[in-house]
Amino acid sequence: MAKFTVIIGLLLFLTPNITGAQDIAILQYKGGGDWYSNPTALPNLIQFCNQNIKTGINPQPETVTPESIDIFQYPMLHMTGHGNVFFDDAAAKNLQNYLMSGGFLHIDDNYGMEPYIHKELIKVFPNKKLEELPASHPIFSSVYKFPKGLPKIHEHDGKRPQALGITHEGRLLVLFTFESDLGDGWENPEIHNDPEPIRQKALQMGANIVHYAFQN
Repeated sequence: MAKFTVIIGLLLFLTPNITGAQDIAILQYKGGGDWYSNPTALPNLIQFCNQNIKTGINPQPETVTPESIDIFQYPMLHMTGHGNVFFDDAAAKNLQNYLMSGGFLHIDDNYGMEPYIHKELIKVFPNKKLEELPASHPIFSSVYKFPKGLPKIHEHDGKRPQALGITHEGRLLVLFTFESDLGDGWENPEIHNDPEPIRQKALQMGANIVHYAFQN
């Protein structure tokens, strides 16, 4: 069954998908965490990307589960929330196949995911771990320039923002943005009352992530 899933997944990557060549999906994970948080965030980021970096992403992102072969239709998956995350064996193996086949996963900690995400990613990549990306990584300059690395959008614990990644043969497979809260900056302005320059930083960094995912 595992080989069959890999073959189907590769065929989906190599065949134009029915939702478009550059679409993004939200990952609906198990564990009780609010995977659905920040509902306006990703649509706003997509609108920003379509207008400013000339992508053609579906304005309404689809929702997929990590154990489904549907994830192979999307070059980028987005995951967020505040609480617990759980990948069972089928989800972990499917995510590994997806990421090693060319997919990209962005996990944005909406505050509270960090204790759980490390142990769940070990299930996906037992021999790899999240490591902090240097400010010189191309994801910080793929479109917009962030010479100091990940911007700080929302304050929670007084900690510096961190961009942590899992890389294979020079390609970033997983990006975990921590103590930044990009998604809050992507949300409608009236929700968090962020100053416009802060929202622009969040959207521009998001556009860099999207551009990197689609180009790599």
